Amino acid sequence: MKIAIMGGDGFVGWPTSLHLSNAGHEVHIVDNLSRRWIDTELGVQSLTPMDSIQERTRIWHAETGRRIHFHLIDLAKDYQLLKNWLAEERPDAIIHFAEQRAAPYSMKSDRHKNYTVNNNVSATHNLLNAMVELDLDAHLVHLGTMGVYGYSTVGAAIPEGYLPVGIETMDGRTVSQDILYPSNPGSIYHMTKCLDQLIFQFYAKNDSLRITDLHQGIVWGTHTDQTRRHDQLVNRFDYDGDYGTVLNRFLIQAAIGYPLTVHGTGGQTRAFIHIQDSVRCIEIALNNPPVRGSKVEIFNQMTETHRVRDLAQMIAGLTGAEIAWLPNPRKEAAENDLVVRNEKFLGLGLEPTTLKEGLLSEVVDVAKRFAYRVDRSRVPAVSAWTKDIATKINRDPEGKALREVS
Repeated sequence: MKIAIMGGDGFVGWPTSLHLSNAGHEVHIVDNLSRRWIDTELGVQSLTPMDSIQERTRIWHAETGRRIHFHLIDLAKDYQLLKNWLAEERPDAIIHFAEQRAAPYSMKSDRHKNYTVNNNVSATHNLLNAMVELDLDAHLVHLGTMGVYGYSTVGAAIPEGYLPVGIETMDGRTVSQDILYPSNPGSIYHMTKCLDQLIFQFYAKNDSLRITDLHQGIVWGTHTDQTRRHDQLVNRFDYDGDYGTVLNRFLIQAAIGYPLTVHGTGGQTRAFIHIQDSVRCIEIALNNPPVRGSKVEIFNQMTETHRVRDLAQMIAGLTGAEIAWLPNPRKEAAENDLVVRNEKFLGLGLEPTTLKEGLLSEVVDVAKRFAYRVDRSRVPAVSAWTKDIATKINRDPEGKALREVS
């Protein structure tokens, strides 16, 4: 297949690009490189040294003989350029990663909220709008988030996207209907993913676009089979308080002798998936497209759930790290349970990679190798969900002021 990977320079986009190219597909990365500009804005860099996208693709070609093509396009702003590119290339499938992906970053300020909404929602709509105008019957696979469901406890497993309900009619009968599971976003970022869901529902219904939405858990790990092939193919590794995912952050903290930062009680239960499984799931979804005219196909892309404090205790036991208990910068329940159904991917052959000491140690080894690149002042999570919460988040586990609080 000819596959367009929107946002293919990112944390999940890059290993996905390598994985699908290695499988024999013609891969085109379309990216505005905004994640690299955000590194500059935040004054923090990936723990792993990252070459330019041009150098990365050159190394891939030198190693494998396969080419990954790169196109500099901003989906949210360059609609006509995007439309012209799609008209010329007419890919068989499109994977949509081209969204600002960090909840803390989306809550930093009013400017960051506006950027996240404008970028994410416009990118999604521009892409679908262009596909309709061009009569492009490509299978669109979108990377969503488990966060669309929220993290409240209702005492039942979260289904894969749709909830069967009974509705009482005017004459007293009960009719069955599948509805989208009620959205409950916990940040501006998650809110944009909820809006994506509605946009997808409309375009699948109105224009018969073939769409798969992957509600993904928190991704951990850094290597895939392809990124191991050469040092310059390494994936990015975010450790900072805005972009670092919780398990990866614990592992880097342990590697540099920094206390594991558990916010609140640590009773937040989250869904997780290893980066290698993430790229496998995307490939499985590509190979199982919905038929034209059907509703949006939704998968829960996760393999296991854990409480944050349990993860911290696991890493502390593995590495000897201390645990620091800090105020929670997020506005969320102190404790929640999370039971998630993921039978679809399992039924299609996914063999889950679960938390194993060897894989955890592998990440710690990567962290130790590049520990000299860590800016310790960027480790704490300081982006607060409300102004009231912000007044509590002003010191790190080592007793140093994190920022001025007005």
